[in-house]
Amino acid sequence: MSEFQRWEGRFAAEHFVFGTEPNAFLARNAARIPPGSRVLSLADGEGRNGVWLAGQGHAVLAQDFSPTAQAKARGLAAERGVTLDWELSDITQRDWAPAAFDAVVGIFFQFLAPDARAAVFAGIAQTVKPGGLVLIEGYGPKQLDYGTGGPKVLENLYTETLLREAFAEFSEIETAAYDAEVDEGPGHSGMSALVDLIARK
Repeated sequence: MSEFQRWEGRFAAEHFVFGTEPNAFLARNAARIPPGSRVLSLADGEGRNGVWLAGQGHAVLAQDFSPTAQAKARGLAAERGVTLDWELSDITQRDWAPAAFDAVVGIFFQFLAPDARAAVFAGIAQTVKPGGLVLIEGYGPKQLDYGTGGPKVLENLYTETLLREAFAEFSEIETAAYDAEVDEGPGHSGMSALVDLIARK
């Protein structure tokens, strides 16, 4: 089964796999994004983060490769009365237009092997404007012990060092690795090993 087929199958469920509320890390740090910003929400899935950001007054481009997920995201946006731009694309093949966004958000997009991940991180660095913000959250290696979501492959997981090195040219970098209870639908539920990045270009 391909990665595309696997995610299409997961998102075919009637329920929202990761819930409809925004990721907690994103909600805590969204005030760092200036009002009315152009925001790229990567691998936005069923829309919980992109729709919430649009509700905060941002101009959001929600990217994902699953038509099924994006259809659910469009429904969520309509239900909440917000408007987004949509991009149906493979994250490894999209056009990273230079300095196109005030902020880029990437929450739990850990289906990428190291080489592909490095290319995506480089794309993120390119597409955010000078002075712009990057917010990334993912799982760390200890997540393999918890098994409460995320990939089962060690090389796909984050460390603070990995994220700091990927965005080393940014002017401000904050990282954190910690354990916390996560309640984001059945897909992410329970004690989790989290790794966060907040970086300003």
